Amino acid sequence: MSQSKENNNAGSNVSTESAATRNYNKSTSSTEGFLFGRKNFTIMLIGLALIGLGMLLMSGGSMPSPDVWDEDIIYSTRRTLIAPIVILIGLGLQVYAIFAKK
Repeated sequence: MSQSKENNNAGSNVSTESAATRNYNKSTSSTEGFLFGRKNFTIMLIGLALIGLGMLLMSGGSMPSPDVWDEDIIYSTRRTLIAPIVILIGLGLQVYAIFAKK
């Protein structure tokens, strides 16, 4: 009979220790939070918006008539210069947001 009491006590100690470990893990994980802070996520969203804007600037270019080739529409400054620069700025912001501290 004393052996069964010892086993019960040993089992209760294990459950108490695991509960304490669980509480410790909860408290440490809640204080650490996310890997990135609010500032990082804001910069990431701005970078994504710039990448999307660059893609929109690069899109389009349909000819008014299928029989006419207009190089000014296809090879405009907006599509060949401005849009890629906007996309690269957005990608640069993404890299900055990853490496910036909280």
